[in-house]
Amino acid sequence: MKVATTEKAFLLVGGIALVGCMLALTWGTLAMGIHLPGRVAEVDPQTVRATPPFDRPGVRQVGPNRYEAVVIGQAWAFIPSEIRVPVGAEVTFIGTTADVIHGFHIETTRVNMMLIPGQVSRTTYRFERPGEYALICHEYCGLGHHTMFGKVIAE
Repeated sequence: MKVATTEKAFLLVGGIALVGCMLALTWGTLAMGIHLPGRVAEVDPQTVRATPPFDRPGVRQVGPNRYEAVVIGQAWAFIPSEIRVPVGAEVTFIGTTADVIHGFHIETTRVNMMLIPGQVSRTTYRFERPGEYALICHEYCGLGHHTMFGKVIAE
């Protein structure tokens, strides 16, 4: 009799955990606007540096209070390694790599992309508070992986 009660308790706890996870995913997607950055375009890894917009990495204004930050990941650096954006502006990060898979994560934000050779990744974020945000590679990319970092400065 006790075994059946224990099994029912575990099933109940498991069911509650599943429902909680589904609610968290729904809340994150609908209420907070968190979504996976998609594959928006392709680029030849051999000619990345000659292909627009990657022929001019950096930040540029594309509209009123709207900016694009074009980034290339390479072993073991981000180009550019420092990105300066205005506080409150909508920033679209556009990134790729020509060598191996890299991660693109800005600490304390929801900006998190994979930089995959041949693919262009894109995500948008608005920095509401001024400060310096660490930019890190979260995918192991070789012996110098631990030295691959940069920063985003919202001013």
